[in-house]
Amino acid sequence: MSMPAITISNLNWSTPDGRPVLSDLDLHIQSERAGIVGRNGVGKSTLLRLLTGELAPASGSIAIDGSIAMLRQTVQVAPQQTIADLFGARGALALLHKAEAGEASAQEIGDADWTLEARIDEALAGVGLPLPADTPLAQLSGGQRTRAALAGAMFAAPDFLLLDEPTNNLDREGREAVRDLLARWRGGAIVVSHDRELLEEMDAIVELTSLGAARYGGGWGAYRARKQIEQAAVEAELAGAEKRADAAQRQAQVATEKQDRRDSRGRAKAARGDMPKIVIGGLKRRAEETRAAGSRLAERQRDDAEERLAAARAKIEVIAPLSVGLPSAGLPTSRTVLALDHLTAGYAEGRPVIENLSLTITGPERVAIMGPNGSGKSTLLALIAGTLAPWAGDVRVGVAFALFDQRLGLLDPARSIADNFLALNPGTTNNQCRAALARFRFRADAADQIVGTLSGGQILRAGLACVLGAPEPPQLLILDEPGNHLDIDSLTAVETGLAAYDGALLVVSHDAAFLQAIGITRTIELGMAERP
Repeated sequence: MSMPAITISNLNWSTPDGRPVLSDLDLHIQSERAGIVGRNGVGKSTLLRLLTGELAPASGSIAIDGSIAMLRQTVQVAPQQTIADLFGARGALALLHKAEAGEASAQEIGDADWTLEARIDEALAGVGLPLPADTPLAQLSGGQRTRAALAGAMFAAPDFLLLDEPTNNLDREGREAVRDLLARWRGGAIVVSHDRELLEEMDAIVELTSLGAARYGGGWGAYRARKQIEQAAVEAELAGAEKRADAAQRQAQVATEKQDRRDSRGRAKAARGDMPKIVIGGLKRRAEETRAAGSRLAERQRDDAEERLAAARAKIEVIAPLSVGLPSAGLPTSRTVLALDHLTAGYAEGRPVIENLSLTITGPERVAIMGPNGSGKSTLLALIAGTLAPWAGDVRVGVAFALFDQRLGLLDPARSIADNFLALNPGTTNNQCRAALARFRFRADAADQIVGTLSGGQILRAGLACVLGAPEPPQLLILDEPGNHLDIDSLTAVETGLAAYDGALLVVSHDAAFLQAIGITRTIELGMAERP
């Protein structure tokens, strides 16, 4: 019996408008935990969709020896859908309940899986979600749905789990549960993630770049160490190749100048008329032959140096830097930015999600909102943004603000990035728009991409560009899990930019490193006391 394996050979895929995403990709993965990393838009989620058959390659092949189960970034919720649907067990559980009520036939009783309910309960407990299988998905938070979907994917015991950002939207407990589950998982797993702690649990890291796929044994730390060594080596090789190319060019120029001087002296002697014509002719032929031989040698040396230079450059991915430099927000230190007064709200009568919450932000404070999944973090942001009305209490926002929710609702998905920028920043010129977008790595034609065609990380980067690239940024930024979709290099650049921002910040995040980097001064855990 063959071992489960996924083999990708010479795979190519482009967007419908012809933009190449994956080119000549070769990859072989066995029963191991492989983390897929790379910049936003390089094709990580696209690769998973190709593996599931949702997308078809333009060319190349994918061979899957074994079964697969997929966990997507966002769990879609249909009307009347329950946790049981994520396990594919709605019918089987209904049969059990029918049998327990004494309404099943003998044939149905014989077909019943009497251990199913207990096994589902055990799977849900394993992800820290001790809920009945008939719980409607609409009642769960985004993080709770992710946990339930992960339990359902693992319940099928596939040969390979395909996980697309599995810790997005999860609280600390949920992230730890995912790490623990993957640490115990004995099948294969392909995990697209920017979660450095989760990536540390991997057996191998596969980096996708515009140059293809490169595999590194071990987890995140081993990958970074090896990557730094490789990067230093290729940069040294490139520097050496550039020096050789310059030296070859200089040598050719020196040789040409020497030959010109010799030719000039020869012509001067011939002009004096004291040499026989036959001698002059011989000297001329030798000079021409010497010049031709020198030119051929110099050309070979230049060609060799240029080939080495091109080979060295081909090993380095050229990436335009992301620059998040913000103009001053001009926020006075005494200005009341946000005031919540005894706020109560929810979605179902008699079941408040937020209850009697008061909060004041004054001046350029930096406040983090934390709490377990389902504690009301996203509900609170909806109340502040005015998209949800409170049952009781009052919300007062005293300055201009921008909300980066997880769906990036401030952008029109049918318009280009540039058009969104101009719509959100009336009065700005096209040159100002293009310059701002270029700082966020949307240069030239990249700024004309339609938002709906972008990856999750690219959409967040586009939203940041449209708001933070404005001539006058808002005095309050509200960020809902901003690190969920950004690649690690982009997240570092955003951290640097937000650390220098002089407006107020209200951030929902479970990423302790991110919160520390942007200088959070207060943390509020919903349902708990405020702490510094």
